[in-house]
Amino acid sequence: MMPSTPREEGGENLGNRQVFPIAPLIRLTLLLLYLALMAPLPFLARATQAAVSPGWLTLAIGLGWLGLYGALGQRVEVDSQGIQVTYPRWIRGLLRGGWALPWSEVKGLKPRSTGQGGLVYYLVGPSPQAYLLPMRVAGFARLLGVIERYTDLDTQAIKPLAQPWMYGLLLVLTLGLLLLDGWVIGTALTLAS
Repeated sequence: MMPSTPREEGGENLGNRQVFPIAPLIRLTLLLLYLALMAPLPFLARATQAAVSPGWLTLAIGLGWLGLYGALGQRVEVDSQGIQVTYPRWIRGLLRGGWALPWSEVKGLKPRSTGQGGLVYYLVGPSPQAYLLPMRVAGFARLLGVIERYTDLDTQAIKPLAQPWMYGLLLVLTLGLLLLDGWVIGTALTLAS
């Protein structure tokens, strides 16, 4: 559907094509949070002589981090023909692979509430297809402007699912957890020796 052109960040133009990657603050926060939650586990497994090998646990955690890194490589590409969600080539086989929808097939926007009380939106395509609108991209307001321009849908009521300050706070707490991890790992190494 969309011609292949060089990668572009932050929703800037490449001809009439624009690319919207996951916001860097969100990506960094989630990768560090995963690291903060998982990093101490191999050291604790070694210190407590757990049944799970620390080496295998380290390998599994590393593979999980790569999977998360790949999933957070999601990006939205738009041009005059349509919209598509893609992932890096190396992870596409493990994920659902994204989706593409020509503007001519967009019939509307459908809101759905989340379990946490927020709202997500789906682009309604040919019945019964609906496509989740990614809301954690850099330049989300510009993305909504592009959707409105090509579909004549009113996107004024759509707000990002989470505000940047929420991820900023989560990043600060994650950095605190990483400091605590340093103490936990140090203690576990002391106990193991």
